Amino acid sequence: MKHVDIYTDGSCRGNPGVGGWGAVLVYNGVEKELSGGERLTTNNRMELSAVISALSALKEPCEVTLTSDSKYVIEALEKGWAASWRARGWKKSDNKPALNPDLWEQLLRLTELHRVTTVWVKGHAGHPYNERCDRLATAFADSLKENE
Repeated sequence: MKHVDIYTDGSCRGNPGVGGWGAVLVYNGVEKELSGGERLTTNNRMELSAVISALSALKEPCEVTLTSDSKYVIEALEKGWAASWRARGWKKSDNKPALNPDLWEQLLRLTELHRVTTVWVKGHAGHPYNERCDRLATAFADSLKENE
């Protein structure tokens, strides 16, 4: 199985507001940048979209090290929260609805295709790839804002 390092970040100008996401995939020394966004979204939706887009770009099942500054994404995957939400019909343990079930469903399907290990990094703390993903995300969000 090929090993790919994936770095992601999401950004939102207002929450909700104009948002962007960025991802960098690294395989065998080759880097690929991805970015996108939406006009009306939330930061958490952009964090999820970054991971979904990066995993979707893989052409075959891979071993993936996913690095993100989103505790929402990392902890929900690491601690099995997202899988539990799905098993309970997209309800959290307190019986309140889980947010973003459409994106979680996509992400869980992708994590079943790939062997994903998660790594949380502190945001805006100088991690080179995290900073690069942040620039990709904010640039995309800003481009959407300029075109309003």
